[in-house]
Amino acid sequence: MSIYDMTINQLQQQLNDKNISSYELTKKYLARIEEIDPVIHAYITVTPEAALEAAKASDERRARGELIGDLDGIPMALKDIFCTDGILTTCASKILANFVPPYNATCWQRLADVGAVLLGKCNLDEFAMGSSTENSAYFATRNPFDIERTPGGSSGGSAAAVAADLAAYTLGTDTGGSVRQPAHYCGVVGIKPTYGLISRFGIIPYASSLDQAGVFAKNVYDCATVLEAVSGHDEKDSTSTPYPIGDYRGACQRDVKGMKIGMPKEFFEEGIDPRTIEIVKKAAEKFAAAGAEVIEVSLPHTKYALPAYYVLACAEASSNLARYDGVRYGVRVDKPTLEEIFCATRSAGFGEEVKRRILLGTYALSSGYYDAYYNKTLQVRTLIKEDYDKVFASGIDCLLTPVTPGPAFKLGEMLDDPLTMYMTDVCTVPINIAGLASMVVPFADIEGLPVGVQLIGAPFSEEKLFTAASAVEVPRRLPPDILKQAVEKGVER
Repeated sequence: MSIYDMTINQLQQQLNDKNISSYELTKKYLARIEEIDPVIHAYITVTPEAALEAAKASDERRARGELIGDLDGIPMALKDIFCTDGILTTCASKILANFVPPYNATCWQRLADVGAVLLGKCNLDEFAMGSSTENSAYFATRNPFDIERTPGGSSGGSAAAVAADLAAYTLGTDTGGSVRQPAHYCGVVGIKPTYGLISRFGIIPYASSLDQAGVFAKNVYDCATVLEAVSGHDEKDSTSTPYPIGDYRGACQRDVKGMKIGMPKEFFEEGIDPRTIEIVKKAAEKFAAAGAEVIEVSLPHTKYALPAYYVLACAEASSNLARYDGVRYGVRVDKPTLEEIFCATRSAGFGEEVKRRILLGTYALSSGYYDAYYNKTLQVRTLIKEDYDKVFASGIDCLLTPVTPGPAFKLGEMLDDPLTMYMTDVCTVPINIAGLASMVVPFADIEGLPVGVQLIGAPFSEEKLFTAASAVEVPRRLPPDILKQAVEKGVER
């Protein structure tokens, strides 16, 4: 087994047995990034000096017998939306091309406190607005399983980094599916926990009532290990919950016998690739064979989730992105008057998708339309949440659904058709609207492309999700040789 394919537990064992040091391991990852990432484009910024310094410090702790956790000395990466003290944080936008935060996001600080080694910052759709990582102001990220296809978005760089073995694990964010959809496309495990379980402090916001940090990992147990490290109440975030951190790793060892798995019929209707539906049904059969009870359920307001999401998310984006004016921080286009500075800076700094969502959100919040759009959408949000509340109150432990209508699509295929692109989020946005926990586990493939299944749980039911995910988890599939793909497909490095 390659060192890059090892799980967090396996890497820790290698370090404990002195088969390799964290410094040597980090150098190997940095060398692989230098070799492979010119094809994949998972990283916006690589931080070799800081990574090697952190790795050296970890080795010194190990030599003294002072390790500070299972993640100590393990190389990882962050979506470039998490603030990192002294390290460029761009949100994949030109408007933040020169932004170096003076503080750390809480979830990154918690990882740093347990000895994590930061390799760099991963690419994303600008301000997390997109489903393909093609909306980055810098470059599109490629899917390691087929470099002519998207890795998904908006956390595509984070998912691709794990799939291509350019990091042992990564953090992303999920506003409407931005962890789960890339995990599905790239054949890795991804979790969007309950809203409020992970602090949002230091995460540059897109839509504050929907944004949630999440984890990408090579298997379910690794995902549980990282989630335990980054979760917990934070006084710096008013939406952070005091709910206790669960025993997620312990949950991975439990049996699904007696669990009730719901299959909402609304997720299996027209628009979902029949091959995807068959894969989810096979996962249901695996649950049944393990002793779980599979039950059809109904979530009648599901059809309203996608339009409701794009009103809510765009309205909040319009408000959150008003701060980027070229005055306080970020890029500035100098003009004679303040109004001209605002206009020129925002026109030059934001990409087309970001501008589209700001305009949609501003319209929905404008006088005369606020009640017709935004207020009405809040009422729909309540109805959607009530659907899930009723299902979970009936005794259902978790729901099983598709992640997206099909496998990864080709780069450029939907760039001129934003409505079709938005439809790729149809199975994921309801979970953010209702503030639920959700997880994606790779399960099968369609013509060599990874296909995952989505597990959805009630708020703070992450332990049940890890138990269920462990029951359907399959051995990790590795992507085809990436450099060989580049040669065969004529992709320049």
